[in-house]
Amino acid sequence: MDGNATGRRAALGCMAWAGAGLLWRVQGGVPRATLLGSAEAAGAGGGLAFVQVSDSHLGFANPPNPDPAGTYREAMALVRAGRGDAALMLHTGDVSHLSREPEFDVAWQIAGEAGLETHYVPGEHDVLVEEGRGFFARFTPRSALGAEPGRARGWYAFDQGGVHFVGLNNVQDLRPGGMGRLGAEQLAWLRDDLAGRAASQPVVVFAHVPLWTVHAPWGWGTDDAAEALALLRRFGSVTVLNGHIHQVMQKVEGQCAFHTARSTAFPQPAPGAAASPGPVRDVPPGRLRALLGITRVAEVRGESPLAVIDTPLGA
Repeated sequence: MDGNATGRRAALGCMAWAGAGLLWRVQGGVPRATLLGSAEAAGAGGGLAFVQVSDSHLGFANPPNPDPAGTYREAMALVRAGRGDAALMLHTGDVSHLSREPEFDVAWQIAGEAGLETHYVPGEHDVLVEEGRGFFARFTPRSALGAEPGRARGWYAFDQGGVHFVGLNNVQDLRPGGMGRLGAEQLAWLRDDLAGRAASQPVVVFAHVPLWTVHAPWGWGTDDAAEALALLRRFGSVTVLNGHIHQVMQKVEGQCAFHTARSTAFPQPAPGAAASPGPVRDVPPGRLRALLGITRVAEVRGESPLAVIDTPLGA
């Protein structure tokens, strides 16, 4: 039997249960993740904890999930039941499927059931209409709107619990099959935002499209991400959270840990495993919730670097 094939099957087997329910805690500059609802998560204290959710796709109505609002509500119930001392939630884009106001309305209402302050960045499905004006008006702070009337920019930063959070927009110029892009204006803003900050401050970056190249033929990457990552290189702890690919993938490069999250709506194929990206429609009955999930993040002072354990919405 081919060893590479065996390793790939083992990795895919791990992906079947990896993907949701992470408490992220940033403490002493070291991010660490523990299983949502576990004794370790319940007993962890101190530092800043937060939740990541992604790709809720409200308005999607096809196989394998004609009710993404229902699975999104299940995800929020899981967050509410197991959030512990989590202080906030990040949504890494594709709140909606078609950028329609009713989709935004329902997504807003359901997210409120988690009981956490939520920060959003756009996905490409959120900016289909009027360059995302409806999304930005509802889901982004005033600082993300920019000075030019009628033109939102969608990037912003804030500090909480000693951690610097940076929300980026890499979908505004996204073309079918094309890579994400930040652009010169956003990169200049990021340079100014990070200037003067202590290298010891933990930084969490969140954007929709991965900031590392997962699979270029499908556009699963950001073509000018290297410029952004160069600005982050001097920091001792950088965690980059993304969505878009609807599956868990992880990478550690120097002091930077990358993590992509599952969708709460539908899975996508592994990179290159199908003719093109898109919903995996032939999910066996009863298996859908095993392929959906959330991420919970926690930092524990003095512990080892990033350790990620994900669990799905259901077995």
